[in-house]
Amino acid sequence: MRKTCVMCVLMMTLLLSACGGAGGEKGSEGLALTVRGEYLSAAGCVAQVKLVADYGQRVYTYKADVTLTDGQSVLTLTAPEEVAGLTVRSSGAQTQLEYDGAVLETGPLGEDGLTPLGAVFALLESARSGFMDSCTRETMGEREVLRVLCRQPEVPAGQGRETVLWFDVQTHALVQGEILQDGYRVILCEFGKFDLT
Repeated sequence: MRKTCVMCVLMMTLLLSACGGAGGEKGSEGLALTVRGEYLSAAGCVAQVKLVADYGQRVYTYKADVTLTDGQSVLTLTAPEEVAGLTVRSSGAQTQLEYDGAVLETGPLGEDGLTPLGAVFALLESARSGFMDSCTRETMGEREVLRVLCRQPEVPAGQGRETVLWFDVQTHALVQGEILQDGYRVILCEFGKFDLT
């Protein structure tokens, strides 16, 4: 038990120093930890999202209604019109696109198996447990947001997978998220609605 408590204290210290030491402004790291706590205690979320997936030679844009609970996600595509009504189910590393019993595959964006339609779940996981490299406040349109950059601590900045999350400072709702691979943005998610459950 004591070993677990010491480990938790060390992790919190590491997270605070990571946010403060990489350009975070005063108060941003505390807000980031508060937001993380809310996301950790939530069972899931309900959201509306515009998702852009960039494969390099082709770019796909989707709109979806999303429900995430207990490690599973269900997305119902609302746009483009040709695919409206398709349902995407994601659990861990498995993502399936279903319509009238047919299962389709969108294909991974990288070697780690991330697919565009599993991106919202990946963003939520970063909010809950990603290594916070930097935390800063910014203005996005007329909204004040908290920008949190999460990355793999053992990999140099700009390499491997990085996730950038923007939270509304007042409501703590996820406003936007990006997933980058080796410095190149492969996923952009813009949330029209985001509520923790």
